[in-house]
Amino acid sequence: MTYYPPVNPAGPGGTPPPNHLVWAILTTLFCCLPAGIVSIVFAAQVNSKWSTGDHAGALSASNNAKIWAIVSAVIGGVATVLFVALSAGNYNS
Repeated sequence: MTYYPPVNPAGPGGTPPPNHLVWAILTTLFCCLPAGIVSIVFAAQVNSKWSTGDHAGALSASNNAKIWAIVSAVIGGVATVLFVALSAGNYNS
């Protein structure tokens, strides 16, 4: 009699990729709302895709969440620098 091990529909074990949810939330609150929301949407997809066996989709969602969090942080930083520079320029005149 041949033994067949049980099939794991979710694929091989392991930990899912980072979902970057905390970073997505913080950049949404403090930097750039639209780009931060996109980051939150991708971050929310990571664990569910991993648990259904879509490991490539989970990795893609993780990378997209990270990219959009970076975009949000950069936009927020640039906006802050512009605001400070323009505000300082108004006090000199």
